[in-house]
Amino acid sequence: MEEEAFRRAVDRYRDMVFRIAYTYMRNAPDADDVTQDVFVQLLRSKTAFKGERHLRRWLVRVTVNRCRSLFRTPWRRVEDIEEYAHALAMPSREHEGLFAAVMRLPERYRVPIVLFYYGGFSTEEIAELTHARPATVRARLSRARVRLRAQLGDDGA
Repeated sequence: MEEEAFRRAVDRYRDMVFRIAYTYMRNAPDADDVTQDVFVQLLRSKTAFKGERHLRRWLVRVTVNRCRSLFRTPWRRVEDIEEYAHALAMPSREHEGLFAAVMRLPERYRVPIVLFYYGGFSTEEIAELTHARPATVRARLSRARVRLRAQLGDDGA
C-alpha cells in the first residue's frame, strides 16, 4: 500500500478499528495494541483493495481475528468500563451510560451492537465478518437490546 493511501486509511478508520478492538478486549491498552497491529498488517499487506468498502471490511475482519487470537493469551486484563467511558469524549452523560451498558454485555451481544450501531454494518455483513448466520446476528441484536433496556431502565433505551 502506498504511503499516502495508508495515511488516509489510518486517519479514516483508526477510531472504528479501536472501537471494535475495545469491544472485544475491554481495555484501552490492549485495544491500542490491536489497532497498531492491524495497521502494521495493512501497511505490509499486498492486497489490492477494490475500494473503500473492501478496505473497511478487511480492517474489521483483521481486527476481529487479532482480538480473538489475543484471547488465548493469559496476561489479558479488563479495565473498569465506567471509568473508561468517562475518559472518552462522549456527547453527554447518557452516552457514557449507554457505552458502559453496551460494554457490560457478553461478547456475543456486544460485538453485533457495536458493528451495527457504531460501525454501520448490516446484519448480513456482521454475519460474514463474525462467521455467524444472519438470523443469529439478528437474534443477538434483539437480545442485546432487551438486555440494554433492562440495564438502563425502560425509559433509557
